[in-house]
Amino acid sequence: MTERGFLAVAPGHSPTRDLLAAAARRRGMDVVGLSGAAAAHALRGRPGGHYYGGPAFAARTADALAVALLEPTDDWLPSLPRTYTRRRITSGTLAGARRLARPAFIKPPSDKSFPAAVHADGSRLPTGPDLPPHTPVQISEVVTWAAEFRLFLLDGEVRTGSRYAAFGHLDVAPLDRHPHRSAVLSFAERLLATHGHTLPSAVVLDVGLLSSPERGTTEEVWAVVEANMAWFSTCYAADPGRALDVVLRAAGPHDRLPARDRPFRPRQSARR
Repeated sequence: MTERGFLAVAPGHSPTRDLLAAAARRRGMDVVGLSGAAAAHALRGRPGGHYYGGPAFAARTADALAVALLEPTDDWLPSLPRTYTRRRITSGTLAGARRLARPAFIKPPSDKSFPAAVHADGSRLPTGPDLPPHTPVQISEVVTWAAEFRLFLLDGEVRTGSRYAAFGHLDVAPLDRHPHRSAVLSFAERLLATHGHTLPSAVVLDVGLLSSPERGTTEEVWAVVEANMAWFSTCYAADPGRALDVVLRAAGPHDRLPARDRPFRPRQSARR
């Protein structure tokens, strides 16, 4: 895949930021490190912009960069059939989640307004002026993942991937040489065959192997962990060049936005 233009990267170094920047330079793209919102606004009118970085900074700069940010809808995971999630997942608000009297895994559906985590009950959730009662959340029953994998998807195909965790601990390994590679790809293929149209054309999909198969079975049980914005995802041991292909589509020029991706471009004003 050959791209022209430039890749704007948000302030702050990270291994993925550096790997993607190096991959972009190798294909002849300019890489612009943004020191702040003013630096992004100085690029207004320059064609061919793409973006990698966090959602809060993107909300202040995407219009100036003229990029269309693609992300899964907030209700995507809860709306999946249980055959793909293997657990109960509901959407709600922070106010409702605070009333929970049982353990639950609670996270923001898309942004990182507070850390995703298992909470013994709703009273343990973080508080603060940036977390009003109407803040959207996803609430999931607690499960144990034996292994979790990150897949970079473009046009319904897995371009690259990586294991990133085992039993809740960071454990990185390339997908290409992993013994679960065939099972991961097979599960992703089944999901995309029936629900690929419910995701942006460029997105990150996390899938995992549950450590406790459902009662009465001894087979491996695979499930969707979540879907994320490619333009704010760690690539772990995935191939950076192939991951960049996905990032460039997921946060690229708004005048090149495919019609099928228009429902996945959130109103940036909602982020501010």
